[in-house]
Amino acid sequence: MIGTIYQIIRTARPRQWIKNFSLFAAPLFFGNLFEHNIFIMTLRGFIVFCAISSSAYFINDIIDAPKDRVHPIKKNRPIASGKLPQGLAWVVAFILVLGSLAYSIFYIGSFFALAIIGYITIQIFYTLFIKNIIILDSLTIATLFVVRVFAGGLASETSVSSWLTLATIGISLLLAFGKRRSEKTIVAKYLSTAGAGQTRETLKHYPDNLLDSMISMSAAYSIITYSLFVFQISPDTATPSLSSILPSILGSPKWMMLSIPIVIYGVARYLYVIYEKNEGESPDRVILSDKPLLVSIVLWVFFVLGVIYLLPLAS
Repeated sequence: MIGTIYQIIRTARPRQWIKNFSLFAAPLFFGNLFEHNIFIMTLRGFIVFCAISSSAYFINDIIDAPKDRVHPIKKNRPIASGKLPQGLAWVVAFILVLGSLAYSIFYIGSFFALAIIGYITIQIFYTLFIKNIIILDSLTIATLFVVRVFAGGLASETSVSSWLTLATIGISLLLAFGKRRSEKTIVAKYLSTAGAGQTRETLKHYPDNLLDSMISMSAAYSIITYSLFVFQISPDTATPSLSSILPSILGSPKWMMLSIPIVIYGVARYLYVIYEKNEGESPDRVILSDKPLLVSIVLWVFFVLGVIYLLPLAS
């Protein structure tokens, strides 16, 4: 029994839940995250997305089990290895889907429930069809990140900035194409070209030059859109206490723009992880295992919280 529960937890991929923190983006940058009702509703949305994303992993692993068995790493997944029966996996998946939808309708809102339906629908289409279509597969992964951000706005009833959307698209594309680049590296290390085609059809159609170009474009796009985004949301004037000690030319500092170097470093470090460390197949694993990247993310979070929530208190 304990072994079965462990295999269910493994298939649910709790480490992947880190992606769902993007639901907090809209209220975080809007400046109302720590209002009690806003925070509670966003937290509820986060929990629901953890459940619905795990259900998608169950469905994906059931359908992909034959291909996973010839993959050097994925063959160890519970369903592919036979440690978790497919029948039980289907039951868990349906419970997670129905439970997420019911909780969304009764405790969050109908629009958020529609976002849940849209998310799982895209995931199913991705697993059945889209993941075998070059480029479109990566664009779909990026779309799911955007859905998370808007779902966070729906849960908290917070407006989602157009520039935040564009910045999210950029970083999502970087993660998606970086994931494909790393998958090619791993598969090439363990399998022949024919084996690579058996594990994921699109890998043998992705030229390295195409992936490198898309990664480079996505990295530049991410930095540019984020820079414009933080320029838009930075306060127009300094607080009175700061104005008294700042020179006149800094009468309207764009404090959030000071986070741009952190983001540039984080993007560059992720590229280093992809190309030099040959990692990146699992962005969540990279974030948690690469200490410089993790430190830059934590530093960025504290900086954003400080500028948006603590700096106004100095007035």
